[in-house]
Amino acid sequence: MAQNGVPTKWTFNFFTPQALPALVTFAVVQDAGGKVYEFTTLNSTPDLPRVIGEWNDKDRAPGGYWNHVERPPRHIIFCWDSVMDKKVYETHLTIPQPVLEKMLRPSINKDYQGKTAYYNRVQIGLAPEGKVAVWLQGIGLEPNYRVTPSVLYTLSGDKLSICKGITRFSTGYEFGENTKDFIKGKVYPYGNW
Repeated sequence: MAQNGVPTKWTFNFFTPQALPALVTFAVVQDAGGKVYEFTTLNSTPDLPRVIGEWNDKDRAPGGYWNHVERPPRHIIFCWDSVMDKKVYETHLTIPQPVLEKMLRPSINKDYQGKTAYYNRVQIGLAPEGKVAVWLQGIGLEPNYRVTPSVLYTLSGDKLSICKGITRFSTGYEFGENTKDFIKGKVYPYGNW
């Protein structure tokens, strides 16, 4: 935090529904100040055990060391391997101006220590069919705030641009036992995403 209380670090974290793995492998972020960042090392992409069948506004990806910028993230382009779909996706998203303004204002809610807090954590959910959902993490026990990006689209196959050739699964995709057990008897895409 800066002396005036405004954060000097804004984070973005990715997650998937339970047992529906994906892995973010590369990201380019332009923050609200115009600075561009490239990330070849990112925090893990955990599956959240209580995100089953549909998104919710309560669960949150854990923080990490790598995924942060100096101002609120405005434009995010990221590459991700969907193990469920056995393909690489390239997602482009833009956070709308009113949401950026919300991120730069103190919340009316206080953090767990009773101090002024900001919406300085973006949560990005990744699901089968290349589906992506975005939230600002709520303060304390407040629910997460669902964001409708002003731009959101996902590419794959021969439409890939910056993500062409970027994968951690060059020898193929395989489901773990927990995923095999979880999807048994269920219908793809395993929920309403």
